[in-house]
Amino acid sequence: MSSLIRLVGNLGETLSRFTQRWIPDSWVVCLMLTIMAIVLAIVGAGAGLNETVLAWGGGMWSLLELAMQFTIAMIAAHACVSSKPAYRFLDWLASRPDASRPVQAVVLLGAYSMIIAYFNWAASVVASALFVPFVARRNPKADIRLLIAGAYLGIGTVWHGGLSGSAPLILATPGNPITSPPPGTDPLIDRLLPVTETLFNSFNLIYLVVVAVVALVMVAILHPRENARTLTEDELNAIMPTLADDPAPTTPAGRMESFRGWIWLAALLIGYPLVHSIMTRGFGASWTINAYNAVFLIGAMLLQGTPANLVRAFSNGARTASGVILQFPLYAGIFGVINGTDLGDWLGALFVQVATRDTFPVIVYLYSGMVNMFVPSGGSKWLIEAPYLLPAARELGVSATTTVLAYAYGDSTTNLIQPFWAIPILTVTRMKFGDVLGYTGIIALVLFIVTVIAMFLVPPML
Repeated sequence: MSSLIRLVGNLGETLSRFTQRWIPDSWVVCLMLTIMAIVLAIVGAGAGLNETVLAWGGGMWSLLELAMQFTIAMIAAHACVSSKPAYRFLDWLASRPDASRPVQAVVLLGAYSMIIAYFNWAASVVASALFVPFVARRNPKADIRLLIAGAYLGIGTVWHGGLSGSAPLILATPGNPITSPPPGTDPLIDRLLPVTETLFNSFNLIYLVVVAVVALVMVAILHPRENARTLTEDELNAIMPTLADDPAPTTPAGRMESFRGWIWLAALLIGYPLVHSIMTRGFGASWTINAYNAVFLIGAMLLQGTPANLVRAFSNGARTASGVILQFPLYAGIFGVINGTDLGDWLGALFVQVATRDTFPVIVYLYSGMVNMFVPSGGSKWLIEAPYLLPAARELGVSATTTVLAYAYGDSTTNLIQPFWAIPILTVTRMKFGDVLGYTGIIALVLFIVTVIAMFLVPPML
């Protein structure tokens, strides 16, 4: 067993050296995927060059609302984590592993990432990124690449089956384009799917536990037993988050900026509509994407305490979301190519035409993972795929619940080899995606095998 563990660890190290040398920055990867999407649209779907480029340009600004939702979520999560209470908690938690046993540190970080990801994907991405420096400082023997891989596990395993899973939440949100299309268009399914039928389905809960355990075992096995890559004290100090001082206000303006009543007023204004919706419409109907942002905005306000601290925290957190702001328009352009040409239909037909009732969940899982490489947005990608996946599922006798869960799992697994959601972690740690892809790629391969088996076990009419 020890020789097998050493073999897997050495394989991770070998792949990591390869990806460090050959995998460029995530922005460059985004442009490479753009070229691939354009070529597929022209060669595979028969679109013209002019049509394809115009579709890319038309899609570039089509997801601004979604981009703003993601940006707010990430900055608000950053403001929560960078508050004094969270800072003290993270420092305490990072000191729990035995510093002489670095494997404990990467397992802790992986478990932390997945637990938070179950509740909120944006919080996991940001909170895990900010937790890495604490763990690295308290556990100086831990390999920084495996720490980053551990921090990335949440978005690559449990998030889309968790409480913030975009596709299941869309199907539970009234007025969504799947169940409430424009006039004259038939709905893809005839009713809303509450989260009790999707996210809280017993199969989904069991699946999440299994993949979480498998991922933790893998990240522990992959940690190098020797020649671990660690950070110097100066490098650690450079990436540690800083807490702002709270000088006593000396001017009327300063006293107004330090008045906590503004925080409570804003929290009440944001929170009351959400509480009212939950009380009148129920949790399942109220727990939407915007509800998460409301919760984390309130959390950021209360944890920061004063308007001055809140504004400062949001200003600092904007750097964490800078990669999303820079790259999201490019991914929206890819969305435009898929949506504005026949590329989406062509890709879907390649998989759906060979599916049977028993293999359809596996086909959806594979297809969702492949498209995720081009459009790493669980919500917007679902709106691309649902128009042909749900009718195909109905024709084959597969339930919408089974279909959306298979889609969600595919969307999660390939996040481990897609650089977009690693941007906050890489920004904080000042590393490149190629530094960790060798390790996350192996974890993704193992999870792929586990999930393919699971997709053959899931009942078609779940």
